[in-house]
Amino acid sequence: MAEDEDDASKTEEASGKKLSDAREKGNVPMSQETKTWLMLLGSLVVVSLVAPGSVRRLSGSLVAYIEQAGTVPMDQGAIGQILTDTAITAILAILLPVLVMAAAGILGTILQIGWLVSTEKITPDITKLNPLPAFMRLFSFQNSLELIKGLAKMIVIGTVCAIILTPVITSVEHYAGMPMEMLLAEIQHLVVKLFLWVTIIMLFLAGGDLFYQRFQFAKKMRMSKHDQKEEYKQQEGDPIIKGRLRQLRFDKARRRMMQAVPKADVVVTNPTHFAVALKYDQSAMTAPVVLAKGADAVAAKIREIAKEHDIPLVENPPLARALFASVEIDQEIPPEHYKAMAEVISYVFKLKNRFQGG
Repeated sequence: MAEDEDDASKTEEASGKKLSDAREKGNVPMSQETKTWLMLLGSLVVVSLVAPGSVRRLSGSLVAYIEQAGTVPMDQGAIGQILTDTAITAILAILLPVLVMAAAGILGTILQIGWLVSTEKITPDITKLNPLPAFMRLFSFQNSLELIKGLAKMIVIGTVCAIILTPVITSVEHYAGMPMEMLLAEIQHLVVKLFLWVTIIMLFLAGGDLFYQRFQFAKKMRMSKHDQKEEYKQQEGDPIIKGRLRQLRFDKARRRMMQAVPKADVVVTNPTHFAVALKYDQSAMTAPVVLAKGADAVAAKIREIAKEHDIPLVENPPLARALFASVEIDQEIPPEHYKAMAEVISYVFKLKNRFQGG
């Protein structure tokens, strides 16, 4: 019941990260019926194109041994040679179909999931030793569905095989006196016919299974809105914590900036909205450097500190706005502001000289 409620809450499609994590663990949609169909298709091609030559070679060997049965010495060496030759011919006849089926199985996997190497599925897991979950899975919906699918497949394929083989069985006496080479050719034709019909049936089963497996995988990988939020937190961090850290960094930078205001030579103001504190040392600087800047409440705090430390406040709204907008902390002012700033610095130095002279 709880599991059904949990599934009902998972209404969102899986994120790229969740799909990527699942792929790394080897959890991907895989249709075994599609692999089986490709293996059957490969076998059908081999049986149709290659089998006739193999049948001729095998029948030639058998016919030769049968015709020479009375002349071949029945010692151990001769019998061993006959068995060896027959075994080699038979192995060569079935080796190519086996290799093609193996290659088709690998191709079926690659076509469905691409190239994937994962050790997650083969890594020992002690929890799998618990027999109770394994016993419960025997009666799961998925296993029941697989059982029904397997039975349906056996019935359909068995029915088709029965339809094809019944005429052969009822006329078996027709094949009794048939020459060996012709008999093997008939068997090869019958095998090709069986493979063809089974392959056609499996094509429809594979198509349906491929769609079903991908649908089930997408359903299994769905996420709830809570899952999406948790994943975002893991990737990007908790927005609340990030906001607090950002505020802490801002407060620290502002305190450091305010601590630099007493070192300024002048504060250029708007006069109320903006304030920019600057320092100029003719012997060490090529241009005045911005030590602090701010708007509204921060500007008021800069003006307050400047007054406490007897730093001149110069009202120059255009210059204050321009410096606030274009110059960062600890940077020199750009050349386009040299002229306006020179007038301010000259005024400040005159004030200092006047106070010192007074």
